[in-house]
Amino acid sequence: MTILARVRPDPYVVALLLVAMTAVLVPVRGEPALVLDQAVKLAIGFLFFLYGARLSTAAAWDGLRNWKLHGATLTTTFVLFPLLGMAASVLVPAVLPQSLYLGVLFLCLLPSTVQSAITFTSLAGGNVAAAICGSSFSNLLGVLFTPLLVGLLMTSGTGGFTVQAVRDIVLLLLVPFCIGQLLRPLAGEWIRRRAKVLGFLDRGVILAVVYLAFSEGTVSGVWQQLSPAGFGVLIVVDGALLAAALVGTALLARWFGFSRGDRIVLVFCGSNKSLASGLPMASVLFGSAELGLMVLPLMIYHQMQLIGCAWLARRFAKQAAESVGVG
Repeated sequence: MTILARVRPDPYVVALLLVAMTAVLVPVRGEPALVLDQAVKLAIGFLFFLYGARLSTAAAWDGLRNWKLHGATLTTTFVLFPLLGMAASVLVPAVLPQSLYLGVLFLCLLPSTVQSAITFTSLAGGNVAAAICGSSFSNLLGVLFTPLLVGLLMTSGTGGFTVQAVRDIVLLLLVPFCIGQLLRPLAGEWIRRRAKVLGFLDRGVILAVVYLAFSEGTVSGVWQQLSPAGFGVLIVVDGALLAAALVGTALLARWFGFSRGDRIVLVFCGSNKSLASGLPMASVLFGSAELGLMVLPLMIYHQMQLIGCAWLARRFAKQAAESVGVG
């Protein structure tokens, strides 16, 4: 029972998978799909307004005093991960179809999580203040860096950056996020007091994004491209990517000579990828019928990082307790 408790799936990820299955069986199509698409885009704009109003700009910039740690974290997130994603192109088409590979590459271009990275760092006994700064700074930059990296690295097979795509990025991601940052002194406290209610809104919007994406895939027949064997290969590729990120960040932290607390920050902030930012961004960046396949690698990776990092955080905590006991 203890083993089962440790590997039980996150309820939200289960909800995402159930919504995806519902979209495969009962997709939305025609005029209702167009209405839902417009509603989701408006909701995404509001979502990024909330992200901007929640993230502490001061905390992110204060973290620059520990520039070596945060520089290493950002390098891992926006340089090493994209390089891993580009290296995975050797798997196409023998191992991964192009559509799934693009989803893996998109996963590699996303910013770090905020809440998960902080939670794992706290559980492991790491530098929580640095985790708050690092994850916040990653998300601040991610609103700009991820679309730019997508434009540079994913023009093939995704249609590139059209005028409409650039317009949507500005209007639905950058503008609401910046407005949220500007209004944070006025609206930040009000939003914090209603964090639980707004958290349900966050998740509801993301569930709608998943339903719309997987519905489009069903209507266009894209799921016929994904065999059970292909799904299994994707799980292996995501697992290898997570393992490479965890090992790579641990080695990088030792190479820089970071303290134990800072090493933990680099491992968790550097290896985690944000589902909350990634799914809405994908909906704005990729308007094709293959959107479902584009976000599938991210959904799988997210569950893997929750399980893997939870286990690793407990291991770090146990090591610290044993060290104190020996001392």
